[in-house]
Amino acid sequence: MSAAAAGRGSRVDSAERVDLAALVAAARELVADGRRRVLGITGAPGAGKSTLARQITEALGGRAVLVGLDSFHLSNAELHRLGRHDRKGAADTFDAAGYQALLRRLRPQEDEIVYAAEFDRSIEESITCVVPVHRDVPLIVTEGNYLLVDDERWGATIGLIDQIWYVEPGEDVRMERLIARHMRFGRSPQEAHERSYGSDQRNAELIASTRPRAHRVLQLTTEKEPA
Repeated sequence: MSAAAAGRGSRVDSAERVDLAALVAAARELVADGRRRVLGITGAPGAGKSTLARQITEALGGRAVLVGLDSFHLSNAELHRLGRHDRKGAADTFDAAGYQALLRRLRPQEDEIVYAAEFDRSIEESITCVVPVHRDVPLIVTEGNYLLVDDERWGATIGLIDQIWYVEPGEDVRMERLIARHMRFGRSPQEAHERSYGSDQRNAELIASTRPRAHRVLQLTTEKEPA
């Protein structure tokens, strides 16, 4: 059983203030024996999970690869067909089973190489087969909103990830980042505000309810870049 699964139901009352160097060291320790592990990073939209996942992956060099949940967004065409495009980012706008299937394929370290997809925010679509994961890479870093959701669609995810860290920068910081991100990708200030306090906030409330299942709840002491 994974560490995260074993810890389900535990209570973490306050975020652990920690710097990036300590988290990189913890990630490195997770794969000290060379065996493959999966590290999950979750949190509400704008929490900084994408930035943290990327920083850890870059710090570990060839010993880590980042595979994000965002690459399992349903396509815009499919979301329009389902009538869900205005809620893109909600839990039912992802291929949860496909994400779990990829994690299952990655864990045994049997294939010489596995190609994963990547989500391109500039076009709001996923691009397939652009993230090569070689067999000798010990750490898979994965980040996304719904890693700890314990329902019929998402519940199997928890058991496929060895540790899941919940990033919690504080609501003011998170909302500032989120609005700035929406504007950076072309939304007007009004659109960015409405999205952040509308559908994004509904998603954030669901994600917040999963916080007690996290292995660690983190607040980085040196947070600069929005994610």
